[in-house]
Amino acid sequence: MKVIVIGSGMSGLTAGAYLAQAGHAVTVYEQFSEPGGVTATLKRDGFGWDLGPLILEGFGPGDRGRLVLEELGVAEQVKTVREDRGLVMPDFGLWKPAQYQGPYWRRERLSQLFPDERDNLARYYQFYDQMMDLMSLARQAEEKSGVTALWLKGRMALAFQRVKGMADWNAKQLMDHYFHHDAIKLVFTAIVADFATKPSEFPALGVPSIHLETAFDKRIPALPGRDSARTGYFYILDGCQSLVNAVISALTARKAAVVTGTAVQKIVLEEGRVKGVELSGGQFEPADLVIASGGAKETFYGLVGKEHLPEEICEMLDRNIYMESVMMVHLGIDFDPTPYQPAALCYYYGTYDLEGSIDQLRLGHYHEGKEGFLIYVPSLHSPSLAPPGCHAVTIYTLAPNNLIEGNWQDRREELADKLVAEAERIIPGLKAHTQTRVILTPQDFRERTGQQHHSFGGTPPIIGNRSPAHRTPIQGLWFVGAQSESGGGVRNVMLGARKAARQILAGT
Repeated sequence: MKVIVIGSGMSGLTAGAYLAQAGHAVTVYEQFSEPGGVTATLKRDGFGWDLGPLILEGFGPGDRGRLVLEELGVAEQVKTVREDRGLVMPDFGLWKPAQYQGPYWRRERLSQLFPDERDNLARYYQFYDQMMDLMSLARQAEEKSGVTALWLKGRMALAFQRVKGMADWNAKQLMDHYFHHDAIKLVFTAIVADFATKPSEFPALGVPSIHLETAFDKRIPALPGRDSARTGYFYILDGCQSLVNAVISALTARKAAVVTGTAVQKIVLEEGRVKGVELSGGQFEPADLVIASGGAKETFYGLVGKEHLPEEICEMLDRNIYMESVMMVHLGIDFDPTPYQPAALCYYYGTYDLEGSIDQLRLGHYHEGKEGFLIYVPSLHSPSLAPPGCHAVTIYTLAPNNLIEGNWQDRREELADKLVAEAERIIPGLKAHTQTRVILTPQDFRERTGQQHHSFGGTPPIIGNRSPAHRTPIQGLWFVGAQSESGGGVRNVMLGARKAARQILAGT
């Protein structure tokens, strides 16, 4: 088949690589000047910064992200190191102890801070372990078939009975069920802010999956393997661009092409079937199959057109709530920040009111970093990302797609200065010791991703949201990426692309 892939993020590249591996003729079109989408490494003046994936789940030996690279024959090109992150609340921080204190040291630390919550913490961690067992069985079942799959699904059904009563709850209800103090509730739901999602919108049973204990101490056994939910977290050495380049090499080794700076402006249909695409210059490119990645509305409304879509697809797209964007300031500094932040990555929260913060964000009110941000120092694990004696630093926070006051272009320098000022409360001297600075606003991300509403992590896991399936109602058109059924996250979109490719190949 002649296959056209729209978008060179990790989902589009992965899907294209699997089909090229199977012998099909693949061309990937990317509207931006560089491939990789938001999984890329920006370089300037000897410094390098990732655009966002930061610390990735599931790329260690035996993990499912690594499985994709192995199947594509490029695993040796992607070097990783297992690490962890810090978490700082408005009133206290949770940094791993110098001496390893077991997999539940955070439970004990929180019990010391909040002694009246000790029994509640024990109950929550029992729930956490039950969910780990359930998710591990689910992962095993995904890769099995026949009698083994049936046996695993039977075990899943039994395991599910332990948590069934919480299946219809949201994260706020879960936290209210276990805890009294808002501070502890935030510890376990803070990462929900990454999705620009309110705890009252997030599924309760999803909380353990986004807040694994292994993320906060690399010494905790991760039980590596495709069958375990207790995975580790990894940095891609020398930046996430090496991951992009590895999958591109899997494409080009099989004579596939990745064409940048070329937008697809229309998916051409004939009698309900894909015939090809029309490029930005008006050129028609025929195709037997089109795999689109990126924004769901941009794909289905912008490239296909509502008139060609079933009503239920339009209702789904219009009903879904999408994430907001991010503001990033990348700095090259000439001093060592580790006296102030001992790990490469730490999340800093400035509020306990995630509900109110997300409401304001969606209205276009930007907190300027006062309600939270993260600081990431990639050169601590990858010295190649900074000159000798220097470090690369990223300050990153949620931001509205559009500002209610002014616009991102006019206010980029002002708002970058304010975000750096907030980060200087953690690492003094950032501004004075900056050698180079790169600002990325939501407007920059809209241009990079080709989205009208930049949703950094795709369609968030909000109760009631339902993303389009990989197999679309239009014959010959498939949809992958963070706004598809796979959900967001580098590992998830790569696994989703793998699933779509296997479905396509099974039907050819």
